[in-house]
Amino acid sequence: MDGKTRSNIKIGAQVDIVLKKDQPTGKLTRGHVKRILTKSPTHPHGIKVMLEEGDQVGRVQKILEQ
Repeated sequence: MDGKTRSNIKIGAQVDIVLKKDQPTGKLTRGHVKRILTKSPTHPHGIKVMLEEGDQVGRVQKILEQ
């Protein structure tokens, strides 16, 4: 599922995100959503979230499971 729409993302969902430092390479980091940081309903580069694992922040590229 696409990570560009806020309503698709739920707290606790497993997602793949791209961290700011990994944007040039596109390397993905997998984890579970702790907080949704983007307020707008959509974002062209992905909704920004914080992961439970290490409080990492990045934009959702793929939603794996709700």
